[in-house]
Amino acid sequence: MEGPLPRLPGGGRVTGPLLLGVRHHGPGSARAVRAALEAAEPPAVLVEGPPEGDALLPLAAAEGMRPPVALLVHAANDPGRSAFWPFAAFSPEWVAIRWALARGVPVRFVDLPAAHLLAADEAPAADGAAGAEGGDGGSHGRAAARIDPLRALAHAAGHDDPERWWEDVVEHRGGAGDPLAPFAALGEAMSALREAHGDGGRPRDAAREAHMRLSLRAARREYGDAVAVVCGAWHVPALARTVPVGTDRALLKGLPRVRTEAGWVPWTHRRLARSSGYGAGVTSPGWYGHLFAAPDRPVERWMTRVAGLLREEGRPVSPAEVIEAVRLADALAAVRGRPLAGLGETTDAVRAVMCDGSDLPLRLVADRLVVGDVLGEVPEDAPAVPLQRDLARLQRRLRLRPEAAERTLELDLRRDNDAGRSRLLHRLRLLGVDWGEPVAGRVGTGTFRETWSLRWRPELSVKVAEAGVWGTTAEEAASARAAASARAATSLHQVAGLVEQCLLGGLAGALPVVVSALADRAALDSDVGRLADALPALARSLRYGDVRATDTTALARAATGLAERVCVGLPPACTGLGAEAAAAMRARIDAVHTAVGLLPGEGGTTGRWWTVLRGLAARDTVPGEIRGRAFRLLLDGGHLAGDEAARAMELALSPAAPPAEAAGWIEGFAGGASGGGLLLLHDERLLALVDGWLTSVPPDAFTAVLPLLRRTFAAYEAGVRRSLGERVGRGPAALGRVPGALPPDGFGTSTDADRADAVLPVLHLLLGTDRTAAPTGAGHHGHAEASG
Repeated sequence: MEGPLPRLPGGGRVTGPLLLGVRHHGPGSARAVRAALEAAEPPAVLVEGPPEGDALLPLAAAEGMRPPVALLVHAANDPGRSAFWPFAAFSPEWVAIRWALARGVPVRFVDLPAAHLLAADEAPAADGAAGAEGGDGGSHGRAAARIDPLRALAHAAGHDDPERWWEDVVEHRGGAGDPLAPFAALGEAMSALREAHGDGGRPRDAAREAHMRLSLRAARREYGDAVAVVCGAWHVPALARTVPVGTDRALLKGLPRVRTEAGWVPWTHRRLARSSGYGAGVTSPGWYGHLFAAPDRPVERWMTRVAGLLREEGRPVSPAEVIEAVRLADALAAVRGRPLAGLGETTDAVRAVMCDGSDLPLRLVADRLVVGDVLGEVPEDAPAVPLQRDLARLQRRLRLRPEAAERTLELDLRRDNDAGRSRLLHRLRLLGVDWGEPVAGRVGTGTFRETWSLRWRPELSVKVAEAGVWGTTAEEAASARAAASARAATSLHQVAGLVEQCLLGGLAGALPVVVSALADRAALDSDVGRLADALPALARSLRYGDVRATDTTALARAATGLAERVCVGLPPACTGLGAEAAAAMRARIDAVHTAVGLLPGEGGTTGRWWTVLRGLAARDTVPGEIRGRAFRLLLDGGHLAGDEAARAMELALSPAAPPAEAAGWIEGFAGGASGGGLLLLHDERLLALVDGWLTSVPPDAFTAVLPLLRRTFAAYEAGVRRSLGERVGRGPAALGRVPGALPPDGFGTSTDADRADAVLPVLHLLLGTDRTAAPTGAGHHGHAEASG
């Protein structure tokens, strides 16, 4: 090599290699690199990065390329084995690439090929290959003695905050003077560090730097000695050393390698943050992006952005407060001896002036602006796996733009575009690409509505590449994955879930294969619990199929057969269960009860299910929790009169019944979120029976049943609990437990049509229906389907 750091003699051209050591993702380094390249005008530019990306470099200047983006390289036969090299607008490497492309100057990557890194035993984690402070090469192996060059330099300068020190000496440095001066100073500092610490705990850097030196030699032979190299500052001393070619080649000889594929993918500021786990991350990518993009008066422009954000969130901020915050930030910088107000000063000023000393609004500023959710864009013609291209096409057609910020999406499946969005999101979930997560939506909106929480994360690009082995389109890949998963499933419940996913994703081609696998597995499975676990998903699938106009004839037969087997096997399966097993079986009974109500046709299975519930309610060998639940379902379904429920409760809570069994019966009958509190509130006969039993429980048994009772009544809404307490507090006479007192009526014997009709105007208003559409005395039954 021709000396460590060539300078510009008298403003002339450089006669040796121009080694520009940088901090990855540093706006000050990026400005300095641009100034140095403008002054030196090198014949070629070499950038730290994988050579597999050389063919993709021209796309950096394409019209549709918007950083932050990342170069993704993955093993061709194992897309999950991958690494990212992220670039932001303020990354020095990105500035160098754009400078070279704009002037027609050759540019190439010179780091160790990713083919070697991905073949190593400890391949880099996704997004960990772009480097760290001072030029670290990323997550290519870590050692206990690994040093942080930035922290070491700050400590040597007497500073305890590396970020603040770096801002003062680099990021806030003006553009006057020799453009090579900062690189010379940084190179000398790194040389001293490497003399003191050797490889700094980075043993794998030896091979990387050997490859860089060989690439630099080749470029000098091709373009002359004045080529420029933009790399992590840590590597500058290694590139300036004169090392025999044979030594470098020996370091690279025999390294394992794999066949790779590469492409550009969108990235986010949030994934550039160190808090995301990215080794080369910075603490404040949004702030750094602002410093790099602001043409002048960066503090004033930042305060204006902060004020705009706070106003959007409903916090009033006046222009006078913006001016005062700027003045305070400048004053703090002067007091602290800083060349320019940094993030610390602006944050302190915003807290004091715009947030009234509160840290709560500052969290919003830190999340939205200091870090930010900026998502980059990649040109449509960029190389990508076929599945990624199909996904991009569907995103454009369905107007479903990927966004880094989390947002809620409401879908109405009666609309073609929303139905298409739903199918795409469900297909991606089946492929393991969790762009969207279903969430609970508006109450009572029916099966034609879905609510999703959407957030695009950069690592999903790897998931898409991995899923590409299943097919070239989202539908084809999801269908193949569903069929393969059905064949490999180890439980009936898994196959039933796949049936539901196929219907939700509109995978009509895969449905026969999955339903066939379901029938085969159900025929061999005799465990009632597993059969009961599988039935709800099938029933939901039938309902979704109706909404999506899917032929579910075969599925209906399978679901009905499964329900019949549950009806036969459930009674013996409920006998002799312990407390935990009884609670689990009760949950299954609730799920099966809902599922049976969704099955097509009347009578048949539904009639048999009511018979099963009657048998469970009357069988003494069944745990009290299950018997109580069976009684409650019969009562709600109109198969048990109020007097029968009272008699059943009276028997279940008789002195002869063990307290634990009686408490379980109450839990099953009136516990949980089943509306049992309202039932007791409106039927004083039942409440009187519960109260009478509760007061008669012996003290030694009361302690044993107290946890179950607390669980039962704690599930009631606060208003229901309060009303029950008030009613019991009136004394025994209010509950009809005083001798000679008239028993309360409980539920009425007939419907009061006038009182029922009184709610019609409100229902019409809520549903947006015609007030004259329903006849008097029956209108409140006519719109249930309209509300879903």
